[in-house]
Amino acid sequence: KQKTAYEMLRSLVGSEMCIRDRGWLAFMAICEPCLYFLFETHALKWTSASEAAMVTALLPLMTVAAARIFLRESITLRAMLGIVAALVGVSALSLSGRPSETAPNPFLGNFLEFLAMVCATGYTLAVRHLSSRYSPFFLTAFQAFAGSLFFLPALFLPGTRWPQEWLVADWVPVLYLGAMVNVLAYFLYNYGLSRIPASQVSPFVNLIPVFSMLLGWVILDERLTLTQYLAAALVFGGTLAGHERRA
Repeated sequence: KQKTAYEMLRSLVGSEMCIRDRGWLAFMAICEPCLYFLFETHALKWTSASEAAMVTALLPLMTVAAARIFLRESITLRAMLGIVAALVGVSALSLSGRPSETAPNPFLGNFLEFLAMVCATGYTLAVRHLSSRYSPFFLTAFQAFAGSLFFLPALFLPGTRWPQEWLVADWVPVLYLGAMVNVLAYFLYNYGLSRIPASQVSPFVNLIPVFSMLLGWVILDERLTLTQYLAAALVFGGTLAGHERRA
């Protein structure tokens, strides 16, 4: 008799190995998606997207430092220079953008974004630590299940407003965020962490604003400046320079 995905997940969670690692698994899920998305969404209420992107660019540096301290990962001068180059590129890319709305409290928003990056750093280290014993699929499924339980009560809070009608056009972005971002993207990120050190995975986060800018150009017909092109090239170059192939 074949087991369903739920039964397989339940049996693995109840195994002796999972019980031994329950602290790490709980820490991973609390960091991300639970606290990370709370800080991230509230941060964007108070600060602009461009300033939030600059704070996000700190994640690779924070991850490298934390991986060096807690996971004893080595970092070469070439990798550090690549991270710094990507950081400069993201900063230039953010400063060249024009926020679509004002930031009512940038200090509070940027501080909440910084706390989100602290959670992302903790999540990266936890996944890297657990990836030697668990598959990327299990870690992704576990965090998705824990995140669902964490955010489910928010649907029934007094201030929650349900849509008056359910349109197909509204479901498409919701399904995309759920399937592509919360499942596929996290699975690929976790798979990367199971194969290479965290200090080499985190610099790729700096490509997020670059791809956002390029997709805005392709899909939304947004115009790009020469500064944005040069900044994007600097981010790509820094990210590739900071990644080292290992035999």
